[in-house]
Amino acid sequence: MDKIAKDIGDIQSRLLDHRPVVQGEIRFFVREFEEKRGLREKRLLENLNKMIIGANDQTIPKCTEAMQHSLLEALTRLEAANHMAQRIHLREQEAQQSTKLHACQERRKAEWEAFMKEQTVKKEAMDEEHAKAVGRLSTHYSDMKKDLTKFAPF
Repeated sequence: MDKIAKDIGDIQSRLLDHRPVVQGEIRFFVREFEEKRGLREKRLLENLNKMIIGANDQTIPKCTEAMQHSLLEALTRLEAANHMAQRIHLREQEAQQSTKLHACQERRKAEWEAFMKEQTVKKEAMDEEHAKAVGRLSTHYSDMKKDLTKFAPF
């Protein structure tokens, strides 16, 4: 009788106790999920690598070339402005030597002061625009850096 009760207890525990089966299914599911996740992260990292290589090969040289071109153009403009300033200085010295042009000199000084005020206002506006652009670029690159760190596996 004891054997029958024991056999019935074993049969009942097998029929009603599903923990070992469920635990095995959970382990299988977790293992499969981790494999798929690893493949997905690998593909993501490969895509990021391709994007960075493309930027290094194409975008950076284009930007460097455009920057050099712009700097050369700015240099020529500055040289022209310097030459004009020297000519203006020579004219000013000649005008100071003659007493006849004293009235014109006063008028030009007033015009120059108005011009300098206007240039100061423009310079401040340009500096503000530049600061905003630098802020936007800094934010953009910090966001890109954060995105890259999110995908780093270690």
